[in-house]
Amino acid sequence: MSVHIPFDNSYVQLGGSFYARVDPTPVASPALIHLNHALAEQLGIDPDGLADYDGVQVLSGNVVPEGAEPLAMAYAGHQFGQFNPQLGDGRAILLGEVVDKNGQRRDIQLKGSGLTKFSRRGDGRAALGPVLREYLVSEFMAAAGVPTTRALAAVTTGEAVYRERALPGAVLTRIASSHIRIGTFQFFAARGEYDSVRQLADYVIARHYPDAKETDNPALSLLTQIIARQAALIPKWLHLGFIHGVMNTDNMSVSGETIDFGPCAFMDGYDPATVFSSIDVDGRYAYGNQSNIAIWNLSRLAEALLPLLAEDKKDAIDMANQALSDFVPLFNHAYEQGMRRKIGLTTEQEDDAALLQDLKSLMRASHADFTLTFRYLDQAKGREQFEDKDAFNAWKTRWTQRLESEGSSPELSQAARNAVNPARIPRNHQIEALIKAAVDHADFQPFRQMHRALEQPFIDNTDFAAYEVPPLPEERVTETFCGT
Repeated sequence: MSVHIPFDNSYVQLGGSFYARVDPTPVASPALIHLNHALAEQLGIDPDGLADYDGVQVLSGNVVPEGAEPLAMAYAGHQFGQFNPQLGDGRAILLGEVVDKNGQRRDIQLKGSGLTKFSRRGDGRAALGPVLREYLVSEFMAAAGVPTTRALAAVTTGEAVYRERALPGAVLTRIASSHIRIGTFQFFAARGEYDSVRQLADYVIARHYPDAKETDNPALSLLTQIIARQAALIPKWLHLGFIHGVMNTDNMSVSGETIDFGPCAFMDGYDPATVFSSIDVDGRYAYGNQSNIAIWNLSRLAEALLPLLAEDKKDAIDMANQALSDFVPLFNHAYEQGMRRKIGLTTEQEDDAALLQDLKSLMRASHADFTLTFRYLDQAKGREQFEDKDAFNAWKTRWTQRLESEGSSPELSQAARNAVNPARIPRNHQIEALIKAAVDHADFQPFRQMHRALEQPFIDNTDFAAYEVPPLPEERVTETFCGT
């Protein structure tokens, strides 16, 4: 075989209660859609080998490469607030792990690779559309500096999957620092298997938070650090107008990476109540509610860890509550600092919160395009987003005075803003158009073009000007779907 993957597997050593061993189910006629050459090299894998016939056989699940130990991970989770004691990888198989060129351990997972013990009533497969969406959105998030799982490759299977209609099948090769979720801890805590909870906690500490081992209470340090990573992650979503869409506890990674890009989307017109997911009928995971859901999910993690925090339950609860109380100030600080940067401020003044809130109020009243407003705040393209031009001009005068108080030149301010406000995002209507081209006509050129446009989203490029254009009223996407 021309492809060699330097596997160095550790999760499998935790034992059979943590997973079910299963090989991917072969597919009829796999073909490569796209390969992330730079990521392959970072993982220590020859991209040319992955791109050839043997490599595609591995990426499709037709061949299990030497050193792989395929498994489906067990986990539970609260889904829309309702607890399910057994979920697990129903359409994903962890091939194994590698240690990349930076010395970081990374999972290699096939998503859409066939039935597992945890598939329940699903078919274990992925349709082409959700694979293309996850590839583009996860790689954009990485390019925008957001901690995230990555896309190594996407292949078609030559087989149909059946959702509302027959659709082309596909497999995504996903890379993560790990695929351990809050729901993984819940799986064992719900069964009262606290030896396994401790074993899992020790593993997560060793893999992600090694300094916690040196503290007086490693489990408390673990909880505190996971809270801190989520408090840093969620503001990065909000700064981009990103809506995860399905923030269940089984979709929150303990490593602090964005994971499970299902019915995700980016806002066009600003409104904190924006929801895209077709199954989120009550707006639980709306744009403006994501920080609240994060602390709710982290509270479920704290509950699972209670017996590890202290022998006395009241002491454990007090410790957990103290750790959880850190989330709001950490989140607020990260969010506010990021919003200051979005309008070009480098220092902090007392009236900044009011300045930012007034801008958001104007944006909401006009349904101003989130991305264009911040990218072109001092230009005509930004002003055009507001219906009440006089109100915006009055706000702009205050903002200009605030910039002048820092001694910043307009040129320096714009350069600073352009470094954090993308010119291009994966707009929903454009994703839907490229998915339609791929599904209906096997045309992947629109996908590849958009991928190129998003590789450097902060750099102006007239070749990609079309990707800055918000949807016309008839192009607006109001619902996105999980793809299961």
